[in-house]
Amino acid sequence: MGRPPLRPATIATWNRNPADEEAMGAAHAPIWRRMVDVSVPHDLSASTVLDYGCNQGGFLRLLYDNHPFKAAVGIDIARESVARAELLKGHRPIQYRVADQAATLGQTFDFAFSHEVIYLLPDVAEHARDIRQVLRPGGTYIAAMGCHTDSSLWPLWRKLIAETSSIPIYDHSLEDVSKAFTDAGFGVAVRPLSLDAFMQVTTGSAYFPKVTDQLRYYTTDKVLFRFVRQR
Repeated sequence: MGRPPLRPATIATWNRNPADEEAMGAAHAPIWRRMVDVSVPHDLSASTVLDYGCNQGGFLRLLYDNHPFKAAVGIDIARESVARAELLKGHRPIQYRVADQAATLGQTFDFAFSHEVIYLLPDVAEHARDIRQVLRPGGTYIAAMGCHTDSSLWPLWRKLIAETSSIPIYDHSLEDVSKAFTDAGFGVAVRPLSLDAFMQVTTGSAYFPKVTDQLRYYTTDKVLFRFVRQR
């Protein structure tokens, strides 16, 4: 078996269906709010923030509106998504860039975030080293991950996502991710996302065939990693 296909340097959009791309932000907003609620200190006014895999920029807009920060950069390989993010940012002190590696920005950050990005990366160890280069010592990276081989839904989801994604997807376990970041010099902690809200039942959803699948995913399978740069 040969090497897996490498992630392309840039793409137009993440989803082959433009309507699904536009709807992604609204669907992810409850998850983003939970990420912020459990991981962000009250005062970010002196902090700089990186969003790795920003798509159309919704996470940083939500974060700034609830916890105003000093400055932020969102990066993504999807050109049209980044252009849309730049258009929507308004007055907020955010820059959006088309980029695959955070280190190419030549900046350092106090916090970094990603939501369902790691399973799209062929080399988690390389990603860990890249994030380490842009976080200050003691800086924190919060990564949400439900697409992993330890999830009970992954065999189903892998097929469904592959049908709509513009890039390859990869099979990473929670142990794989933990080891990559530990080896890169991070303190690693994890918790279930445990979405603190009623979940709209998605009757007939291909992703959640049963209500119990949806409950299990948001309370057990989907996790938040906290990586703190140690040195």
